[in-house]
Amino acid sequence: MNEAHSHTSHHGTRHEHHREHDSEVQAEILDLDAEVLAEHMASITAWLPLETVPRRIVDLGCGTGAGTFALLERFPDAHVTAVDTSAGHLQRLRAKAADRGVGARVRTVRADLDAPGWPDLGSPDLVWASASMHHLSDPDRALRNVRGALAPGGLFAVVELAGFPRFLPEGAPEERPGLEERCHAVADRLHAEHLPHRGADWGPMLAAAGFTVEGERTVSVDVKGSRSEAVGRYALGGLQRIRTSVAAELSPEDLAALDRLLDAGSPHGILRREDLAVRTERTVWAARRA
Repeated sequence: MNEAHSHTSHHGTRHEHHREHDSEVQAEILDLDAEVLAEHMASITAWLPLETVPRRIVDLGCGTGAGTFALLERFPDAHVTAVDTSAGHLQRLRAKAADRGVGARVRTVRADLDAPGWPDLGSPDLVWASASMHHLSDPDRALRNVRGALAPGGLFAVVELAGFPRFLPEGAPEERPGLEERCHAVADRLHAEHLPHRGADWGPMLAAAGFTVEGERTVSVDVKGSRSEAVGRYALGGLQRIRTSVAAELSPEDLAALDRLLDAGSPHGILRREDLAVRTERTVWAARRA
């Protein structure tokens, strides 16, 4: 769910304030995603078919650092260049790196990965892109840029989610069964025009860009709410964000039911439910510069 690309607007202070608030909300969701799915992220970094231990890593569309910190932990001698278009996300990542005592091993670069020219990212042994490639309007160009930057024999790992996670059990909420799926169906329809590469098979695109795909793995995620209190906050933040885009398209009954779930102070709100889980899939493609 890391943001590699966003549209810059120049429509005035009010819009800029809205964008800053939206970026803050997204940052909180990214932090919760990293906390809840840490074990799954660690399993992916451990699986990577590396020929040598990487010392120079680039994290494309790093968000607030879920991949960056997983990679730093997996490879304790490595340095990571974290790239994102959001200054707020990068500032948050630097603060976390300082708190964790790894600030000297992290360099942040603010860049739009859809821009024709990329900044100098060195000659990395490993490039990591988690939930960022599908945001790009020209991913083929980005793939060529990655191939050109990689050191000989370097590896490119593309990680993508199978849509935003589901949190409620089937048949919930009781008064509007299937509400969550209807919300996602609307969101997927609205996003299809702007995110045409969401859910894509990256294997053929990697091969066309001059990579050899050396592995593909799908990891199923099913984290019960009883394992982490962060699951409830993740569900609340995620569904609040979805509401902002789908509210106008929902029936009055569905919108009312969604608002009851999102009432943090209500005994019937999502934070009070004991049947929450985080369910999704992550697919990773590991490709070597041919």
